[in-house]
Amino acid sequence: MDERSSTERARYDFKKAMQEIVDLRGRGTELISVYIPPSKQISDVMAYLRNEYSQSSNIKSKSTMKNVQGAIDSIMSRLRTYKSPPPHGIVIFCGEIPRAGDQTRMVQYVLEPPEAVTTFFYRCDSQFYTEPLLGMLLDKKTYGLITLDRAEATLGLLTGSKVMIIKNFDSMVPRKHRQGGQSQQRFERLIEIAAHEFFKKIADNATEAFLERPEMIGLLIGGPGATKDYFVKEGYLHHELQKKVVDTFDTGYTDEYGLRELVENARSAITDIELMREKELIQRLLTEIRNADGGLSAYGEEVVRDATEAGAADVLLLSEGLNKRRIYVKCQNGHSYAFTSSAEPEKIECRECGSYAEIVNDVDLVDDFFELADKFSTSVEIISADSEEGEMLMKAFGGIAAILRYRV
Repeated sequence: MDERSSTERARYDFKKAMQEIVDLRGRGTELISVYIPPSKQISDVMAYLRNEYSQSSNIKSKSTMKNVQGAIDSIMSRLRTYKSPPPHGIVIFCGEIPRAGDQTRMVQYVLEPPEAVTTFFYRCDSQFYTEPLLGMLLDKKTYGLITLDRAEATLGLLTGSKVMIIKNFDSMVPRKHRQGGQSQQRFERLIEIAAHEFFKKIADNATEAFLERPEMIGLLIGGPGATKDYFVKEGYLHHELQKKVVDTFDTGYTDEYGLRELVENARSAITDIELMREKELIQRLLTEIRNADGGLSAYGEEVVRDATEAGAADVLLLSEGLNKRRIYVKCQNGHSYAFTSSAEPEKIECRECGSYAEIVNDVDLVDDFFELADKFSTSVEIISADSEEGEMLMKAFGGIAAILRYRV
């Protein structure tokens, strides 16, 4: 799976899980949330949980005590499979959720968040503690940042709303002087040579900082005056980075404050980029559909699935608003097949022979397409449900379409 598709899937799965978690409620204070930062030893967390297990024996309600201890047991069992936390840490939600009548069911969610957990946290409450994760639901694309003039340059990264400085360095370009005649001409030549070398140094550092970052979707360049525009137009940047330049923006500073000023001044351009990407993909699909033979397009679940399984799909366009499951079943007579449903059916009769069919796998429909696409090196693009293009994809094409490599 390519880097972008992998990122899209991780973001989609995280968002779907959070949508389920935030609405869950327990009957008492028996839903446990545990946040474990990457620096925390698993053995220390286990010791903390054993202590909480012991303390929970003081809970007056026997049913609540039983449910809390059951959830702690379940969390510890899961943590035994880890030698150390993942790079961003781990978050576990576990507890008993009411069902019909007096019945309950235990749920457990184990999440590896897209951003690092910063502190260890444990809470037992009537709902899961999700506030630290909700900010991570925001679409956080990465942009490279450069601010420069002839005296200074700063390189950084923007991820979501977080600005990180990579490098700041001063130039050795001399200032203007008041000498006249040939001395002035010679000095101006030296100034231009020094400026040229400084711009090459900025470009070399930019190559080192940004070229091997496939997650970076754009490069923003700022600074006072015309220097930034000269730097871009004269082609100092590596050709692959040059393609990613979004635009240049005026800033009064070229230090850390300049990076933040650059981000603020480029906000409208940043917002437009992802919307434009979705618009271009949908327009590309519509252009193919308008061809008399349907061009290199496919839409509707079964048609797109067949095209993908034939290796013909280049890009899958899937709506973020698809709330369906792909259910795989097998009956007692050996018939196997799959179907898509909005909810898990209680009883399934085999469509081949009418006998009882057992569910062998039940997955989110979008995740099912991700797995299928990965087998044929097909890219996957998740289209937001809120945009005009996303609404069109959902209403006109059932939320599933594809741009093909060749007609099938």
